[in-house]
Amino acid sequence: MNPTYWHTQTPTKPLYPDIEWSRPEQRAQAGRLAIVGGSAQGFAAVAESYGAALEAGAGQVRALLPSGLRAAIPTSMTDVRFAPTTPSGSLSRDALGDLTALGEWANTVLMVGDASRNSETAIVYETFIHESSHPLVITRDAIDLVRSGLPEIVQRPNTMLVMSFAQLQKLFQMVYYPKVLTFSMQLLQLVDTLHKFTITYPLTIMVLHQDTMLVAHQGQVTTTPWHEPMLIWRGITAARAASYWMWNPAQPLEAATASLVSGKGR
Repeated sequence: MNPTYWHTQTPTKPLYPDIEWSRPEQRAQAGRLAIVGGSAQGFAAVAESYGAALEAGAGQVRALLPSGLRAAIPTSMTDVRFAPTTPSGSLSRDALGDLTALGEWANTVLMVGDASRNSETAIVYETFIHESSHPLVITRDAIDLVRSGLPEIVQRPNTMLVMSFAQLQKLFQMVYYPKVLTFSMQLLQLVDTLHKFTITYPLTIMVLHQDTMLVAHQGQVTTTPWHEPMLIWRGITAARAASYWMWNPAQPLEAATASLVSGKGR
C-alpha cells in the first residue's frame, strides 16, 4: 500500500483530468511563456520547446537568444528577441536588461539550456533568478550552468526543476541534504526522499528514475510510467509542464503531472 503522499498515474488514468479540462479556449487567456537559451553551439532545445509549448496550449511564446543566432532562426519561431553575446556566442552581462524585460512580459520563464558553460552567462542567469519572483522552470544544462546558485534556488518559491537523476544527486550534494541517492535505489525510497525534501524546500521537482517520472511539491509526490527520456533532453517535457502551469499557477504539482499524459508529446 502506497503512503498517503504518493499518487500514481497512468496514461489511461490521469490523476488530474480537471487540469486538462480547464485549458483556456482562447490563447489570449492561456498565458505568456518566455524561453531563454541557445549559444553559438546550437539552439535546438529552444526551437523544440517553442513548438511544444504552442502545441501544449501556451497563449504566447517568446524566445530570447544570443544575437549571433539571428540568421539561423527557423520561420516557425515567429516571436524572437536577441540579446548581446560574449565572444564565445552565449548571453553576455549586457543581456541582463533584455532578460529582465522578457521576464516582466511573461507569466512564466523557461530556461531550457544549450547556453554553453560560459561563466558570464551563468552570472546573468543567476542574477535574473535571484531578482525575479516570476514562476520559473529550469531544465537540461541550464541547471548545470547555475549549479553554484542551487542552495539559493531551492529556497525560491515558484520554481520548477525538470532534471535528470544525476542532476538531482548533485542538487542534494550542493545543499548538503543528508540523504545519498543511488541509481539502484527503489522507487519507494526516492518517493519518500522527495516527500521529505519538498517539505523542507518550496520548489517543485520533476525527475526521471527507473522508467518513472516523479513530480514532487510540498511533500506530495506523483509517479507516471515514462519510457521516452529524449523528450526531457530535448526540452519538450519542461515546455509542456511550463505551459500547463501557466493556467494553473497555484497547482504546480497537478499541472506538471497532467502535462505528462495529456495531448501529444508522449
